[in-house]
Amino acid sequence: MTFEVGDKVVYPNQGVGTIENISSRSFGAQFEKFYLLRLVYSSMTVMVPFSNVGTIGLRKVTRNAEIARVLAFLSSGSCRFHSDWKSRFKENSEKMLGGSLLSVAEVLKGLLLLQIEKPLSFREKKMLDRARHMLVTELTMARRMPEAEAVTQLQKALAKANLTLPPVL
Repeated sequence: MTFEVGDKVVYPNQGVGTIENISSRSFGAQFEKFYLLRLVYSSMTVMVPFSNVGTIGLRKVTRNAEIARVLAFLSSGSCRFHSDWKSRFKENSEKMLGGSLLSVAEVLKGLLLLQIEKPLSFREKKMLDRARHMLVTELTMARRMPEAEAVTQLQKALAKANLTLPPVL
């Protein structure tokens, strides 16, 4: 997949960013092309080699149809999670790294359900916050709406499942 300067893309587990530049660097006798990506959330810049785009899972911002599926899942989809926190954390980490917005929604909903039963570990709270951020940011970009409106849409979907979108940590 190729991108152009100005494209909004998703860097799995980090969130939405904008392609600011495409450049080449030499490493010895080899040249490698890079995307310079500025992440929306942290304003951090990341250089992604063209050769790693597929491995990393860099992708364009989700289309509206996928957003509708995510909102439907949050309002009525079922979740299962491991009782062993190490297995659960590993599975959730893999979902977050996979880059699928639906997988991120699964992590969010699973952790919200777990939180009802028992307190989350520090690492799971951080993961919940990151999943929340990724959903809000991508919904904001995909539907070209203010962040507050994206939060409201996610809250409405979760309310149907008797869950609440957590506040930002």
